[in-house]
Amino acid sequence: MPEMNTYTKRQFDPMKITIEDVDIVDIAHALSLLCRGGGHLKQFYSVGQHCINCAKEAKARNYSNRVVLAALLHDASEAYISDIIRPVKVHLTNYLEIESMIMNVILQKYYVDDLNEAEIKQWKDIDDAMLQIELKYLMPGDENLPLPQFYSSPDLDVHECKEIEEAYINLVKTFEKTVI
Repeated sequence: MPEMNTYTKRQFDPMKITIEDVDIVDIAHALSLLCRGGGHLKQFYSVGQHCINCAKEAKARNYSNRVVLAALLHDASEAYISDIIRPVKVHLTNYLEIESMIMNVILQKYYVDDLNEAEIKQWKDIDDAMLQIELKYLMPGDENLPLPQFYSSPDLDVHECKEIEEAYINLVKTFEKTVI
């Protein structure tokens, strides 16, 4: 049977994910344990921490609470299908379809599945900017990259996974209330 087991003891087929299968505790837990960049960094830095930094940057730019929540959730599908580095991901068309399908369900659950093109561009631009700062400070050999303007101070320090998990959950709960 093609079912996965999650941290909260849910069992479901990720290819048939439903809104009821999505749990923010599962997402936060998994993302706090997944290392960005396929683990090729100077220190551990989780996908969860990356998402928190993206949400804080969206908030610092005075974007809508919907965009802040979307920035926080933009990699949530990776809690169910893991992280693939960008240079490889673009060649895995089936992966992109699966990722999109799972993300649509997650975004529906949190009422941000109807963002317009301008809102989507806002969080995607933040994701790209955050990648630049991560490459510069966390990736060996990219120390000379120029940085785009930031309105927040991204936290690139090492944190306990549990701390990131709790911060992620708290941010989702805070912004979820504002978009319903």
